[in-house]
Amino acid sequence: MRKRGALSLVAAGGLLIGGPALITPGANAEPFGYAKLSAVQKRHVSGALAEALGPQRLNRNTVTVPKETAASGCYGNHGHDVKVNQNCSNVSDPDLAGRGQAQNETWVAVNPNNPRQVIATYNDYRRGDGTCGVTYSRDAGRTWTDTTAPNGFVRGTAFGGRPREYFQSGGDTSVAWDTRGNAYLSCQEFKRGNAVSPDADQSSGFYVYRSTGSGGASFNFAGRPVAEHDDTAGAGNFLLDKQLLTVDDHVRSPYRDRVYVTWTTYPEDGTAYIYEAYSSDYGEHFSAPVLVSSDSALCPQGHDIPAPHGRCNDNQFSQPITAADGTLYVAWANYNTANPGKDNRFQVLLARSVDGGRTFSAPVKATDYYDLPDCDTYQGDGKNPGRDCVPEKGSGTDSVFRATNYPNVTVDPANPKRVVVTTGSYLNRDSNEARGCTPAGLTAAEEGLGSLYDGVKTGGCNNGIVISSSTDGGASFTGTTTDVRKLPVIGDNTAQARSDQYWQGTVFSPRGTLVTAYYDRQYGSDETTGFSDITVTTSKDLTHFASTRVTSSSMPPPSQFNGQFYGDYIMVDATATTAHPVWSDTRNAALFPCPGTGTSGNPPRLCHASAANASVANDEDIYTAAVPIR
Repeated sequence: MRKRGALSLVAAGGLLIGGPALITPGANAEPFGYAKLSAVQKRHVSGALAEALGPQRLNRNTVTVPKETAASGCYGNHGHDVKVNQNCSNVSDPDLAGRGQAQNETWVAVNPNNPRQVIATYNDYRRGDGTCGVTYSRDAGRTWTDTTAPNGFVRGTAFGGRPREYFQSGGDTSVAWDTRGNAYLSCQEFKRGNAVSPDADQSSGFYVYRSTGSGGASFNFAGRPVAEHDDTAGAGNFLLDKQLLTVDDHVRSPYRDRVYVTWTTYPEDGTAYIYEAYSSDYGEHFSAPVLVSSDSALCPQGHDIPAPHGRCNDNQFSQPITAADGTLYVAWANYNTANPGKDNRFQVLLARSVDGGRTFSAPVKATDYYDLPDCDTYQGDGKNPGRDCVPEKGSGTDSVFRATNYPNVTVDPANPKRVVVTTGSYLNRDSNEARGCTPAGLTAAEEGLGSLYDGVKTGGCNNGIVISSSTDGGASFTGTTTDVRKLPVIGDNTAQARSDQYWQGTVFSPRGTLVTAYYDRQYGSDETTGFSDITVTTSKDLTHFASTRVTSSSMPPPSQFNGQFYGDYIMVDATATTAHPVWSDTRNAALFPCPGTGTSGNPPRLCHASAANASVANDEDIYTAAVPIR
């Protein structure tokens, strides 16, 4: 029996969670990492981590019909859609498309003291591997300037006493402001192990960087650790994943300016619990981790895996948010449901803390939801095994990028008892059994328990963004007892009701208007081609909605990363009058060396290339728009 490596989370203050004896450096340990995750863990682990640690695939982009171009790749705005990342498209070899060109997984935050200051963050692959990219605006999002957060380098005292640790990859970014004009960036960073490099190190950590006084133009040089796992020996026994950050930006809160981070742990026992840590000194030091996903009868099905911290042992996609009275809310997706027959619903749980993140209430159910369908079942050819996606209708199979439904939570700034959770659901008021869409159970456990439905490709199933609301400070929600098929769906027209909406970001504006941005297939032929647009929808009463198409033209399916990785989420922020959605956009063509050029007597030239799922291989750039709140 092989030894297990030390399982430890280290934050300011030292060892937080202890495990078995430490494997000494150089031990011949069998890697765990991504390869040793269970099928269920692989389905739920974040896309940024899976793309870095998972099996490396040859890109589906093939230079079959090159089209020479004089374009420089320095793309600009698309109508009123403003380009956020300011780099020109990297010229990449076709089999590495996405490894040096893409930006995805967006977050955005507006300074509550100065609405002209906006920061956007995202996964940034321009250096060839993922890192946490940052761009800032000083004119309310009209123009943007790239900056460099020094992620990748951290103080190494947690890693075998070495003076420093250099991480290979990073992502899952988020950003927030405090009440005094400081901005905070959260970044997941990790080493990839000897499966992809000679370095056996599989250490990982979450780090928070602070921008003091510069509005996001610069950040402190070394990130402050929230949680770290020392695996310089390469045991591969533990993964930290999917962290998000929030800051209590309420001036009258008893926990004013407290910084909170939540995340998921993936140990080799197959569990996935949600933890939280907080900083009460402006991100300089963080508390010991606090368990959020505590035991509950809401979690009857443990998937035959251990439950060392309770029955709610299969979770992902946590998001923290604070209310004006200082209450901290955390919502997350839970997969421990035991449903009758072919019913394949999952649930969104929520817990709250009234003591600044030190303890949490027992979880309550915010709503049930139905996840997006298993991709390989409906798109075929082994394109995306063990993942969900958003299949286009009809015979096309170009939409193969990883996607899943997840919760957002937000609180009315004028009423701390008014809490709203949104989540995507494949069965909803507009997409139900009466229209030819029925649940058909789950794939086998060895395939990760993917969701199956009748009617996926024929038009009866349509993913929608549902709303579950609370008026008692999160003690109960409309979705606690109401069937998700009867909850309000974000949208305001028939075309939206008959198409897919996915990957939402939701906030309340300072005046109490609910603002939601999301990818949308209601426009033109999106639903049959697999193209997408961005829509912003607003509501003052959670019943009536006003929607605005944000993209000036539709975006083709992504071709980067084999067409399989488009990010995992987007976000929006809002002032009293304006919504600021930020998204990953695929309308710009990727550039490649023209075949046969770059040889003696034949100078190199640039070409566009075809792709297996797109007429032209495309880049993933970050875009935004200023959308008036109606």
